[in-house]
Amino acid sequence: MVEENSEGWDFNTIVIASMTVTVVLLLLAPMMMVIGKETSYSAYESNNLAQLSEMREDMTDPTGLEDGYFIANTMSTPMLVNDWKDPHRTMLVIVSPEKPIDETAADAIYDFVTEKGGKVIVAADNTNANRLASKFGVSYFDSPLLDQNQHWLEYNEDGTVKNPVWQNVWSVASVENDVNEMEAGAARKGCSDFQISNNDPKSCRIPVMFRSPTGIRFEPTAEDLPQTNQDSQREVNILATASSSAFIDIEGDGDASNALNPAPGDLSLIIRIDYPNVQVYDKATGKGFSDLQEISVTGSIVFVSDDEAFSNRLWDISTAAETGMRTSCEGIVESKCWMNEINDNNDWNGNSVYFQMLVHSMMEFDNTQLSSQIRQDTGNFQIVFDESRHATGTISAPFVATMSTVVLLTSNTFLKWLVVLNVGLLLLVSMMVVPEKENWRHVFDLTKFNQRPNKLDSSTYKLRVKQSLFTKVRVHHDLTRDQMASKPPAEVQAMIGDPRLVELAYSQTRTYSPQELRQLMVAIRKWGKGN
Repeated sequence: MVEENSEGWDFNTIVIASMTVTVVLLLLAPMMMVIGKETSYSAYESNNLAQLSEMREDMTDPTGLEDGYFIANTMSTPMLVNDWKDPHRTMLVIVSPEKPIDETAADAIYDFVTEKGGKVIVAADNTNANRLASKFGVSYFDSPLLDQNQHWLEYNEDGTVKNPVWQNVWSVASVENDVNEMEAGAARKGCSDFQISNNDPKSCRIPVMFRSPTGIRFEPTAEDLPQTNQDSQREVNILATASSSAFIDIEGDGDASNALNPAPGDLSLIIRIDYPNVQVYDKATGKGFSDLQEISVTGSIVFVSDDEAFSNRLWDISTAAETGMRTSCEGIVESKCWMNEINDNNDWNGNSVYFQMLVHSMMEFDNTQLSSQIRQDTGNFQIVFDESRHATGTISAPFVATMSTVVLLTSNTFLKWLVVLNVGLLLLVSMMVVPEKENWRHVFDLTKFNQRPNKLDSSTYKLRVKQSLFTKVRVHHDLTRDQMASKPPAEVQAMIGDPRLVELAYSQTRTYSPQELRQLMVAIRKWGKGN
C-alpha cells in the first residue's frame, strides 16, 4: 500500500507540475513577445500625442451635443467583421497595424467591403497592411516618403523655423473625386465653411498634413476591366498625392539623386475604392420601420499612407499649434505652399476637418433608399477601432491574447464570457479531482475516465485473488461453473498442483500482505502455461 500511495503521489506531482509549467508559459510567452513595446494608436488613451483619443472624441460628439457615431473597439477582426450587425452602416478603422494583417483577416475584410457594403479605413506607413491592400490592387512601400516640394515646417517657441524635414509632407486632398481628373476650377477650390458644416465635399479640396508617410500605389486588377454590367464596376479615386519630386528613401540617405531611392512621380497618399450596388437588407424609405427590404449600398475602403495623420498631434489645430505647427504656410520659401494650390478657405485647421468629411461621405447618409429615420440619427452608424493590431502592455498581454482567442470563437458577448467562465471552472475541477487517483481506473482511451462506484475494501483483496485462481483453473480445464463446483477438494487441489496456490485456495487461517498477494497474482498469470 505504501508503494501504491507513492506511485499516486508521483502521478499527482507530475500532473500539477505540468499544469504549473503550462500556465507559466501561457503567461510568459505573450509577455516576451511585447516586452519593451508600448501600446500606441489606441482610441482610448489620451496621454500621448500619438494616440487617437481626439479623433474618438470628435466622432462621438462632433458638435458638442452628443450627436455622434456609436463608437466601439474590437480585439480580433478576422472572423468577426461579417457577423456584425448592420455591416453596411459600420466602419472599421485600422490605424498603425504593428502586426501584419494576415490572409484570413484580409479575406474577411475584403468580403466585408465587397459583399456586405462595409466601410474601412486603413492607415499605415509600412507593409503590414499589404496583404489586405493587395486584394484591392494597392501596395505600400516599406520606407518613408520624402518630398522636397511639399513639406511643412515646424517652429520653435521664439518663432524661428526648425530645420526643414522632408518627411513632414502636406497635400491638398479631395473627399470623393480623383485629384488627377478634377477640372481646374474644382481642383483650385477649397471647401467652404458652408460645405464643411453641411458635409458637402463635392468639387473642392482640403489641406491635409502627414508626418513621415510612405508611398502607396494602385495597379488596376481584373475588377477594373471594362464590364458589360457597369453597375457592378468599382470606382477607384486617388484623393491625395505627393509632388512629382517625391521619392522613397529606401537607402535612408535622404538623397533624391540616388538611383536606389525610387521616384516614380505618381506616389499617392490617400486612395479610395468604392463598390456600388451591394445588395443588403435594411429599413427602406416609405416602408414600415420594422420591415426589412433589400436596398443598394456602397462598400468603401480608404488606404492612407500615414498612421500619424489621425494622431492627436495632427488631428486638432490647437494641439498641433502646441507642437510648433501653424495654420498658414505664407512666407515659406523652402517648399511650395498649400495655400497656393487652392484659392478659398485654404488655412489648415487640423486633419479632423478632412477626415470627418471623409467618414461622413463613406457612410450611407446620402442613400435615399435607406429610411430617413436611420439617416437622420448619426448614432445608427458605428465606428469600430481595431485594437488587435497593436502591441499590448507586458502585464495585460496574456489577458489580451486569451480574449482574442475566445473572441475568434464567438462574436456573442454573453457566449464570450461564458466560454471564459467554463475554462476557469474546468481548471478548478481538474485541480480538485486529479489527486483522487486511487478512485480512478485507466482505460485504453486516455481521453476518457470511468469512476468506480465504490472504493475497494482492502479486506476483500484475498477473496478477489482466490476467485481469480478458481476462474483460471476452470477455464483451463474447460469446465462450467456447475461442473467446477461439483468437483471434490482433493481433485481440485490436484488440478492446481502448485502448493502456494493450493494453500491460497483452501487455507482458512493464512493471511497475506499486499506484496504477497501481488506475487500470487503473478503466479496465477503464469499458471497453466507450462502444462
